[in-house]
Amino acid sequence: MKLKLPPVLVFVIFSILMYVLSIVLPFGDFDFFGRQFLAFFLVGSGAIVGLVSLIQFYVVKTSIDPRTPSKVSSMVTKGLYKYSRNPMYLALLMVLLAWGLWWGNAFNTLLAAGFVGYMNRFQIIPEEEELAATYGKEFRHYCTQVRRWF
Repeated sequence: MKLKLPPVLVFVIFSILMYVLSIVLPFGDFDFFGRQFLAFFLVGSGAIVGLVSLIQFYVVKTSIDPRTPSKVSSMVTKGLYKYSRNPMYLALLMVLLAWGLWWGNAFNTLLAAGFVGYMNRFQIIPEEEELAATYGKEFRHYCTQVRRWF
């Protein structure tokens, strides 16, 4: 797999871009009742989803390093992975959306969409190709049953 950047670094880069965008862009600001509560809810939910998905990998003793899917010793298809093939990335997206809400600039949603696009193209698709090569029919069947994000 030819991954250029670790997913957490991609998350940090998009977080910084969201911050910069909300500071320098003179328009697109918004506010609504409960905006901060929703941001906290998304951060909390994202933290729970991320933690539970990491625990599920730990329980089956498989690698959590997304840069080396060849080191995966077994497929995780239960728990959160019954509903999302990528709950760790979903957790990062939830935190990014919360960050965008916190700064209150509507254009941050475009950056969150950019994060999804980047992760699909440069992380998830190469990961899935390698997992399909390793687990074959079992992985392809899993992909038909479970959505990529949510």
